[in-house]
Amino acid sequence: MLNTHIEHPEDTILTGNLDFLHAVKSYAVAPHGHVSVKIDGAPAVVWGTHPDTGRFFVGTKSVFNKKLIKVNYTHADIDKNHKGYVAIVLHACLSNLSRTNRIYQGDFLGFGGDNVFQPNTVTYVFPENVVQTIIVAPHTMYSIDYAVDKPNHNPLRDMKATPLLRELESNDKVYFYQPTAVMNVNSYLRDRVDFALQMAQMVKFVDQSEAKMLQRELNDYIRESKEIDSDDFGDYNLTLIGFYNLIMKIKEALLYSCKSNQVAMTLIEGEECDGEGYVFHSKYGSFKLVDRRHFSYYNFNLVREWSG
Repeated sequence: MLNTHIEHPEDTILTGNLDFLHAVKSYAVAPHGHVSVKIDGAPAVVWGTHPDTGRFFVGTKSVFNKKLIKVNYTHADIDKNHKGYVAIVLHACLSNLSRTNRIYQGDFLGFGGDNVFQPNTVTYVFPENVVQTIIVAPHTMYSIDYAVDKPNHNPLRDMKATPLLRELESNDKVYFYQPTAVMNVNSYLRDRVDFALQMAQMVKFVDQSEAKMLQRELNDYIRESKEIDSDDFGDYNLTLIGFYNLIMKIKEALLYSCKSNQVAMTLIEGEECDGEGYVFHSKYGSFKLVDRRHFSYYNFNLVREWSG
């Protein structure tokens, strides 16, 4: 797949896209796919050898921009393209990440010398102090899509993104944090998916434009930690909101079936949790498995201390 934003399953179904349900059903038959721990780091860091220049670079997700592309080969490039905490992180990444012929993306967790890190909403507590200079949680690898042949395209944006299945080796400068995960689709989940596929035939879905407006309304409910009641969305077919809630419940059951070998304890506002969640990758696409009633509420209301 190309580098695209990973969506919440319940958001994808608003237009009638049932790929999430097909992905879960396919995984239940034979576990084709991959589940990874979703790390709540910030900022996102992309690094590797640029396919056009052959030079090592670091950057944020802005390396994938259509127009204002921010690729940093030198510290001077970072000073020109970025500011604040993001610039500090990228300077450290350029100085410490090992040169590689590949291109990776990961989440920045923090600077070593301590065992407690809160890069975003989730706090990570390691059993011992991390001695390396920087901590990065890599999750994606990119490869050239030779099928893309168009003028003035961004070769990084048009690369194929795949889940990182190999473990990157930590060294004395960089600690790569890569917990693994497993998922269990039990008989209850299989029955709920079959029921949802039947129910979908009776749902009146909306187009892309309406779906974006509806997502904003639904996000307001999540931000305010309010229950999503079909009666509150009179402008939409009641079956669609009911179906949205059904998909969210299937997603949450799937989330709670996931287990990981995370070394770090994860907390939100001092309360232990199972991290941000997981990402489910399959031939039907990739989907976030996050408890939005819990995590997204804090994430929406977080006052961020860093900027790009």
